[in-house]
Formats: sequence, structure tokens, C-alpha cells
Amino acid sequence: MPGTRSTGLLTLGGIALATLLTVIGHLDVNDDLSPWALTVSDFAVSDRGGVIDVAMVVLAAATAALLLGLRSIRSAAPGRGHRLTELLLGAWVAGLLLAAAVPTNEPGTAMTTAAYLHRYASMVAFLALPVGGWLLARRPELAPVSRVLRGLVLASVTLAAAMVWSAYPGDRVLIGLAERLLILTEVTLLCTVAVTLSRRPTAVDHGVVVPRERDLTA
Repeated sequence: MPGTRSTGLLTLGGIALATLLTVIGHLDVNDDLSPWALTVSDFAVSDRGGVIDVAMVVLAAATAALLLGLRSIRSAAPGRGHRLTELLLGAWVAGLLLAAAVPTNEPGTAMTTAAYLHRYASMVAFLALPVGGWLLARRPELAPVSRVLRGLVLASVTLAAAMVWSAYPGDRVLIGLAERLLILTEVTLLCTVAVTLSRRPTAVDHGVVVPRERDLTA
């Protein structure tokens, strides 16, 4: 399906742009911020409205494009669990957008209502995507990468648990490292799905020729 190819490529392009913006955002902050001890949100709030916030919006848009591609496959081949998968990916998109719109607190300051909203939006996003990835691994069109998707899901859950431990009993030890590894794993999951969609064969590849309208009326 040409539509899934284009949405897969669009998703990959969006992820590449979001990654570039995030790297720029990390290089453009003051040297007192440690990526090992502070989260991406801590970096973003130090440059409110900067490139990291834009990167989160771009990543959300890239996932929305992927969601459209998956929905077009569902309409062609309905199956169980598709709606739940789309809901979970939608939760990831919404969580990213809300986290970008509502900043966390400055490092070392007391948590505010906005900071709690930011934290819970991020948690929803980080947890929704692995569950959605597990369900995606059951879809026939993603069968070639099902093991890879499940492996990435298990890695994501492990890293999410490490991050939760660090945030509470662990006194935030290496929380920045745990979060960045978690983000890397979840973005890799999205890339895996997008690459698979971009390689889907079209009707022409199967030797099926769709007649033009004037041929039908001749």
C-alpha cells in the first residue's frame, strides 16, 4: 500500500529531525547540567520553548503519521486489538504533547502542580508505548519483526522500572541515563515499525493491475 510506505518514511524523517533537535538542545545548555543526573525535561525547562520542546512535538507528529499508516492497514484487514493499539499510541502522542506544553519544575526546586502534571503525562507516554508495541508484535504485517518488537518492549519495561526506582528510593541516581536509554529504546521500537511499513509491497508488486476508469467504461 503506497499510503503505508509514505507514512513509514514520514515517520522516520520526523524521528530523525526530533533526534537532531534533541542533540542540539543538549549541546546548547549550560555546562552545569548533567545528562546522567538530570532528565530530558530538566534540560527542556532550562530553555523553555527551545528545541527540546519542539523535538517532543515533532516526535508526537511522527508517531501520529505512523498511526495513520497502521489505521489504513486496519481498514483493509480488520483484526482484534487494533483499536486498543491505536489508543495506546494515541496516549503516547498525547503524553508527549502535554509534557511539551506543561513544563516540569526547575532542578532543585519544589514540585508544582504543573510539574506533577508533566510527570504523570510523561509516565503515561512511557508506559503506553511498550504495551502498544507488544500488541503491534501480534499483527501479521509486523510478523517479520515481532521478536525484535518484543525484545524492545521488555527492555523498555526494565528501563522504566529502573527509572521509577531511581526517582523514589534510589534518590535519583543516574535517572538521566535511565531515562535516555528508555527513550532510545522506545524510539527504536517506533523506527522498527516505520521501517517495516515503508517496505510493504504495493499492489503492483503482486502483479495486480488496477484498471483505470476509462478502461472500465470502454
